[in-house]
Amino acid sequence: MTQWNFYFSGILYAAFFEGEGELKARLLDPLSGQLGAEKIYEAEDDQFLSGLCGRSMMEFFSRKAQLEEAMAQKPEIFVTKDGRRFQNRRDEAYFERDRKFPLDLFYEGEGRIWAAAMSGRDFMAFLVRKGMERKTILAQWEEAYPDSGKSGALPGEFQPGPLRPVRFLGTWMVPTRDGEKLATDVYLPGKKGEEQETFPAVLVRTPYGKGVGAGVYYRFVQRGFAVVIQDVRGREDSTGEWQPEYHEVEDGDDTLNWIASQTWSDGQAAMTGGSYLGYVQWAAAASGNPHLKAMLSFVCAGSAFVDIPRRGGCFNSGMLAWAFAMSEQRMRPDLMAREDWDEILDERPIASIPEKALGHEVPFISRWMAHRDMDDFWMMSNWQKRYKGGPVPALIFSGWFDDNGMGTTEALDLVKDWPEGTWKAVLGPWKHSGNADYDLHGQYMGEDALRYDIDLLCMKWLDHFLRGADNGIEKTPRVEYYTIGENRWKTGEAWPPKTCERRRLYLDGAENEEAGGNGTACGQGALSFEKGTQEGWDEYVYDPEKPSVHLVDMSENELEVPEDYTQEEKRPDILSYSTPVLEKPLTITGDARVRLYVSCDCPDTDFVVRLTDVDEKGRSIKLADGVLDAKYRNGPERPEYMEPGKVYEVNLRTTKISNTFLPGHRLRLTVTSSAKNFIFPNSNTKDGFDSQIRQKARITVLRGGTEASFLEVWEEL
Repeated sequence: MTQWNFYFSGILYAAFFEGEGELKARLLDPLSGQLGAEKIYEAEDDQFLSGLCGRSMMEFFSRKAQLEEAMAQKPEIFVTKDGRRFQNRRDEAYFERDRKFPLDLFYEGEGRIWAAAMSGRDFMAFLVRKGMERKTILAQWEEAYPDSGKSGALPGEFQPGPLRPVRFLGTWMVPTRDGEKLATDVYLPGKKGEEQETFPAVLVRTPYGKGVGAGVYYRFVQRGFAVVIQDVRGREDSTGEWQPEYHEVEDGDDTLNWIASQTWSDGQAAMTGGSYLGYVQWAAAASGNPHLKAMLSFVCAGSAFVDIPRRGGCFNSGMLAWAFAMSEQRMRPDLMAREDWDEILDERPIASIPEKALGHEVPFISRWMAHRDMDDFWMMSNWQKRYKGGPVPALIFSGWFDDNGMGTTEALDLVKDWPEGTWKAVLGPWKHSGNADYDLHGQYMGEDALRYDIDLLCMKWLDHFLRGADNGIEKTPRVEYYTIGENRWKTGEAWPPKTCERRRLYLDGAENEEAGGNGTACGQGALSFEKGTQEGWDEYVYDPEKPSVHLVDMSENELEVPEDYTQEEKRPDILSYSTPVLEKPLTITGDARVRLYVSCDCPDTDFVVRLTDVDEKGRSIKLADGVLDAKYRNGPERPEYMEPGKVYEVNLRTTKISNTFLPGHRLRLTVTSSAKNFIFPNSNTKDGFDSQIRQKARITVLRGGTEASFLEVWEEL
């Protein structure tokens, strides 16, 4: 009988015993801190562990023999009978392709598996054959948490550091300054004796239900932290009106003060979580609360007019799937998947869409529609502009294809001048779900795209800033980032890295443009490092009844995926500008700026720009994008409409990227005025995105001479 041990974030949660025809296990009871008696491993047990790591242990053991048989031949790639594809990595492991939450299978000899690695947004799980633990990331956990194996709860097993049992203290209704009550669950490390202990706290504020997946936070309690999980205002068991992001600065401040006042608190708190759970961290930090000592910020949402729902002053249609799921007191993820998105997105006014799709009004959408421009309503949710107080040590995670990536951009802008050791960023080739895919919509990110140390970095960050541990985390490089194309991780001490310089590429005419010609109607233009002396122009007609398409699956709720835009770029309403075929690698790292000099025969329109990598076969893969409603070109506070015949300067900022354009490739910039599935089409009238009256717009982009439109990137030297 072979023993396998399952570790979640460095904690032994199960010991499996693989025998002939049966699978037995000893399972950790987090509430007692003890491994239970050996028993047949059942579906209910598997549901708990898969809830932690997103994979089924039953499925692994049932497939193991088949996998080992295929690996014994040591092919470069093999495909299982049910179509799952695995690729060899350095003759040490096979990693799973084309699958969210893949398996990485480490092997020895003739394909004998000795470990399965399971990565996720903010965790790492390992199923490892007993005795092989120190060949994995668990060796680094042991270094961070010595006294391995001395925990009385787990005698005879490898366990980095002693663990505490989890004690559920109860549910409290935390009062806010305006009289609402926030439902709050508290978990403490189990008692060591009669003496009262105090703990630093890890706070989780969520709109998705404080009891949903609470087990993933036990790891903090087991390492000696209190954990506080709270339903934000108006959600689940909390009182008040649910208005996304509106109350989070004040409610976060009130909650931190409540934590500090509890007898079990040592007065210090950290926060963790992703997406909305990342947003609330920065909102709480914006209050200047003195008790917040650290943040673990994953794919955090940003302010409305920089991120969603009003990026660039447009209105994000792509977030409707999320809005539908959040349209009731308790989350309804089933409302995100629909077959009729095309029909729904054409409904006007926008506030009536929920009535048509769901059968009832969604009040927070109606309120959004009542505030067209940046005003005091939107300022309530702008944590960057409202930020006061000093630095809060922040460990920041995001990906190039994170649809809240602009929120992380705001965070990086905020922390860039903070003292050394108070922030660190890890930026990978990931979408919003984070450290979970080797392939994104068919685009391969490389064999080292996933990290095994994210949760270890997080725990060391908390230990250092809340408990004074001298573990060196604050001395590690400020930025760790992944360059696509080279497919490797790099480090830097700033963002963008100091090895980068700004470089401008100017929009130019097509190579076959006749000498002396001054313009093209949607021609294929060029990008040149030299500014053209001859003035030229390109134009297109944008019809809001026939918008170009942003290539996403609305039901997936991932808006920034690296799709192939080759066919879409053939549309007559998309301008395309490309470098010559590159003879040597070109690496850009950071976000890009696009300055367009434009004229339009309508009072308003949108601008959508994309950076793509065009390979030898002509495939144009999206890397980054930017959007802007032209009437907000000088700021979102007040619309400034255009007049026919006048030229206007429009500046757009794109999402972040680090990409090496290989020899034989080209860098491309496209310009258009629509992106169906991402933003609602601008009507080209003063009513913008919410008009039932729509008109075509003729848009001219100038290039060369004194009004030379350009793309500005950070080039790695």
